[in-house]
Amino acid sequence: DLESVDKALQRVERAAKANDKEAMAKRPVLEKLRVALNEGKAARSVPLDDEGRAATRDLFLLTMKPLMYVANVREDGFENNPHLDAVRRRAEAEGAVVVPVCAAIEEELAQLDEADRGEFLASMGLSEPGLDRVVRAAYTLLGLQTYFTAGEKEVRAWTVKRGTTAPQAAGVIHTDFEKGFIRAETVSFDDYMKYRGEAGARDAGRLRLEGKEYRVQEGDVLHFRFNV
Repeated sequence: DLESVDKALQRVERAAKANDKEAMAKRPVLEKLRVALNEGKAARSVPLDDEGRAATRDLFLLTMKPLMYVANVREDGFENNPHLDAVRRRAEAEGAVVVPVCAAIEEELAQLDEADRGEFLASMGLSEPGLDRVVRAAYTLLGLQTYFTAGEKEVRAWTVKRGTTAPQAAGVIHTDFEKGFIRAETVSFDDYMKYRGEAGARDAGRLRLEGKEYRVQEGDVLHFRFNV
């Protein structure tokens, strides 16, 4: 990474001498990265705005990639654990996240029936399995979210980037959906469950009609209307 930044900085400095505005904007970003890398820090530890991140995207820096530590702890090791605290301090310095899990608990969970898992987790003081926490943290790190489509025969989950518009989300299913997008009938996941489906949510006034500018939210249940 340091070598990549050094080479990029040399190119940018030459271009900046010719009053290249793009190069002049990139130079301070690269200088910040070089200082951090010289100190043995990860590139992700340097706070950058959207423009700064865009300026370094073509460098494909390894230490700019999101990082997650999965810490295997004992059954009673989720709190007051100096080893876990040490991992969290390191992760904080690196701009990473930590997800503690207990492999012994996960192994036992895998052997239980679905009906018994909730009671077992509650007895351990946990609200969800460790694997679920790992997946949720990974989605957050990667800027991803899930929306749902629900029909009579199946329910599907679709993964999109945070900030995705309704037409773009429709395009994940089929490009024709995006091209001919008219509107999205939208229900939040909580309302969908509370009112037992789209019809119940509509009767309760909880179904919304969203247009092309709507940005899909985590857990939205969407029914796309389109015309091609």
